[in-house]
Amino acid sequence: MIQKGALKLLFIINPNSGHNTIDWPQAIIDYFTTSSHTIELHHLTKGCSLQTILDKIKSFSPHQVVAVGGDGTVKLVAECLLQQNIALGILPAGSANGLAKELGISNDPVKALDTLVQGHSKKIHATKINSHLCIHLSDIGLNAYAIKRFESQRIRGMWGYVIASLKVLWQNPRMEIEMRVDKKVTHIKAEMIVIANATKYGSGAVINPIGQLDDDLFEVIAIKQVSFIEIFKMIFLHTAFNPEKTALFQTNALMMKSAKRIHFQVDGEYLGKVKEVKAVIIPDALEVIVPEMVA
Repeated sequence: MIQKGALKLLFIINPNSGHNTIDWPQAIIDYFTTSSHTIELHHLTKGCSLQTILDKIKSFSPHQVVAVGGDGTVKLVAECLLQQNIALGILPAGSANGLAKELGISNDPVKALDTLVQGHSKKIHATKINSHLCIHLSDIGLNAYAIKRFESQRIRGMWGYVIASLKVLWQNPRMEIEMRVDKKVTHIKAEMIVIANATKYGSGAVINPIGQLDDDLFEVIAIKQVSFIEIFKMIFLHTAFNPEKTALFQTNALMMKSAKRIHFQVDGEYLGKVKEVKAVIIPDALEVIVPEMVA
């Protein structure tokens, strides 16, 4: 259970997250107007550094730091709280909100704010992938390429992602990857390889049915062949990939090498092309606030 009594909550707000009609800053102010809790709102500005947020956390000394935005905002705040004794709260103000959905946090402002003051704390692991913190999902190949295309097109939301995926489906060659898992080397051809802490993407597409955020392992899912039907089933029916077209590994450390440079993303942020990917688990990396039923 989270701390009883009056709380100090620092809200880190990304004003550019999402395309919804909810005025999250006003919803926060209205919710806490008559409460005994102390709040402070900090709006992110272009080029805001981690040090700015760290300084704000140090000066305010909160019980919780709440990310108000999408997965990118959550990742930014999480980097400031890594293995600290300060809880991470989430208000899902982004477009996809993958981690919030994974944790059962409501899109309704009042219900999401209720979680912050009435919910439970839960320890979760994270992964370090190359030099990047990953809380939710990272991948190479088709999805990373689709995210690159998605970021440059006008159509947003789920249909925007579907369109971007279809555009790259025929342009994404199968990767030839040397993978080292638990000292065993495997050579595999795949269109997409996912490093998964969680079970599904923000679209609801199930990628890792056995994933758990609070264990000491992450999953590696190699998808050998992707088709339009598979994309449709995952996004709209929320079913898992055809197991006959996938290979799944569980580990706490991973090394992948590719002969050619390949598209790479972490928690929905496209990070260019790479030839090597190294991932290691960070046990008990974060303490997050979740609804009572999830704890």
